Amino acid sequence: MATDTKLRQGTTAWFEMVGILMSEAASLSGLSPELNVSLVERYTDGVELSEGLVQGIRFDIISGKPSFRIGVRPDEQGDITIEITAAAARRLNLLGSADPNRRTAFDTFLRSGEMRVEGDLSRLGGWLNAVHDRITDRTS
Repeated sequence: MATDTKLRQGTTAWFEMVGILMSEAASLSGLSPELNVSLVERYTDGVELSEGLVQGIRFDIISGKPSFRIGVRPDEQGDITIEITAAAARRLNLLGSADPNRRTAFDTFLRSGEMRVEGDLSRLGGWLNAVHDRITDRTS
């Protein structure tokens, strides 16, 4: 995949790009071999990607090794679970991490219920914030 390729958010190719970038960033961050944590992000109004799986991504770090799966079950949970509308996800994925509107949008979506977060995102580490802008750069 070319680094300048823009992908339409929510497509299988887009989720694959997200998983690859997250895996690369996590691997380069010096993860502890004892780290075990899972993240499930699901679009609450997402379409079915394959039998039984809807738009979303499951990202696992098992014994310090990252992996991901495109698509999640409608009831799937992780140590960290994010449920978000496709529109809210799109808005956040088009705002860079330094954009002051990103924090405002994040808080607005939490208050409105368009986004719910269960678990502690900081368990993943600081690399997650760093990868956000790389995802934003490749999202159309």
